[in-house]
Formats: sequence, structure tokens, C-alpha cells
Amino acid sequence: MKVLVTGGAGFIGSHLVDALMVGGHEVRVLDDLSAGSLENIKQWLNHKYFEFIRGDMRNLSVVKGAVEGVDAVFHLAANPEVRIGAQSPELLYESNVTITYNLLEAVRDSDVEYLTFTSSSTVYGDARVIPTPEDAWLEPISVYGGAKLAAEALISGYAHTFGFKALIFRLANIIGERSNHGVIYDFINKLRKNPNELEILGDGTQRKSYLHVSDTIEGILHIFEHFRGEGKIWDVYNLGNDDWITVKEIAEIVSEEMGLNPAFRFTGGVDGGRGWKGDVKLMLLSIDKAESTGWKPKLDSYQAVRKTVKELLR
Repeated sequence: MKVLVTGGAGFIGSHLVDALMVGGHEVRVLDDLSAGSLENIKQWLNHKYFEFIRGDMRNLSVVKGAVEGVDAVFHLAANPEVRIGAQSPELLYESNVTITYNLLEAVRDSDVEYLTFTSSSTVYGDARVIPTPEDAWLEPISVYGGAKLAAEALISGYAHTFGFKALIFRLANIIGERSNHGVIYDFINKLRKNPNELEILGDGTQRKSYLHVSDTIEGILHIFEHFRGEGKIWDVYNLGNDDWITVKEIAEIVSEEMGLNPAFRFTGGVDGGRGWKGDVKLMLLSIDKAESTGWKPKLDSYQAVRKTVKELLR
């Protein structure tokens, strides 16, 4: 296939680009480099089947040019920071909803057959059912989650109206090499600055599922092929792990891998020990649907966290 990856210079996007290139596809990346880096895709920059476009997806003409001639779009471009929602809803709207709208406008006037979108577990909010299945109640408690859900809804509407096929992935916390935000990244940076004390947002009992990026990419591509074979217009899959880990346990793993024994200082957090307003305290996705296609993560949450710490410390 000829594939467009939006946000392909970012954390998850660059790993997807690696897998697509190794798989023999022709890959085009559209990225404004606001969150991504050319360093992540440098090995492909001079490859004959690779093309990089630096462009802002808020510009519709840029997006229309990028989708020209491609068979499938993997839409990963977004602002990945959940916490920014409280400070700048406008930025989250632009970097999630506006760019998705522009992409959909470009896709409907193109020959693109498939659109795959990486959404988020945050669309469920404080889930009423744990583990949380894809048909659970959707009630985001952060602007980030709301923006992701709005993008999902737009994609569904466009797919059903204009005839292309859309696949949605609701991701757990994705971690691994090249990540430049999130709790592990933050803990490592804090301990490098002060190895004697580690500030932990919230009360430390926040418990969530973590999936290594290697398992994530395998899941996306495996389920994408499964989806192509089914012939559905639209579908959604959770991607995560079937276990979860607390923030305090993550802090202990990071400290151990760094050879440190810092004092933990919990901020206490907000709304019953959350790290920040809009932080989902408990998140465990049901991955039964994904596993029914034959995919299964190789690393559990604990193994994924430890491997990520080692990768980020290299």
C-alpha cells in the first residue's frame, strides 16, 4: 500500500513508520514537528519509498496535498498531553478536532479507502465497568478525552456518509523508547534533578494499564489487516493490557532501575487522589475484542514499565 502517517515523526507514529517501511509499504509522513522529531525517522529520510512533508494540519491545502495518491491513512497527529486541557482547551481542540476535520475533508475528496485513528481510553472517563469494553458508557472527564471523542464521532459520520472505511483504536497508556511525556519520563527527569526525593502527583494509588509501543504497533497492524478482511465501514478496538499498575509501583521501578532510593513525596492530588483535574484514577480496558482477532500483548504492564525505563535511560 501507499500509506500516509500523520504525526509520523512522533513517539507512536515513528514506530508505526518503522513497521510499515520494514513491511514493504510506501510511506508518506505529515508532521509539523511540534511534538515529533526528525531524529525518530532519520533512518528513512533518503529511502526511495519514503516521503516526509513538514506541514501544519490546520491548513486544509497542506492536508489535501498529503492524502493525494494514498490508499490508507493512519491518523496519529495530536497533542499527546492530557493535562494541557485545563489550561488550554483551544489548543487541544485545534490539535485534535480541527486537524481531524481537515483530514476528513481531504479524505472525502480523495481515493483513500481506509482511515485508522488512534483515540484514547480517556473517552470513557471514570468507567462504570472495569475492565471497560468498547460498548461502555462514554463520559470524558478531561478536555483531552472530549476532543478525542469528538474526533471519533466526526470520523464515524464521515465514513458512513462518504464511503471510506474507518478503524478506531482506544489506547491505554502507551510507553516505550522515544516517548517524551508521561509519568515514567517525568519521574526520570525529576530524579536526575534531585536523586534524593521524588514528587508524585496525586496519592500514588492511581492504577492504570500500560502497553509497550512494540505491542501497540503489532496490535494496530494486525487488527488493521483483520478489519480489511471484514469489510465493515467502521469499527473500534481497545488496545491495552489485561493487568494494571499503580503510580507508586512505577516510581519504585524507576528508582530501582536508576539505582536510587529517594523519599517519595505525594502531592495528595485533587478529587480523591487524582494527579490533576481530569485525571482518570482507575483505567483497565477490556481487550477481549482485540484478542479475539489473534493479537495478544507480549509484555504485561509491569514488564512494559521496566523495559521503558531501561530504554529511556540508555
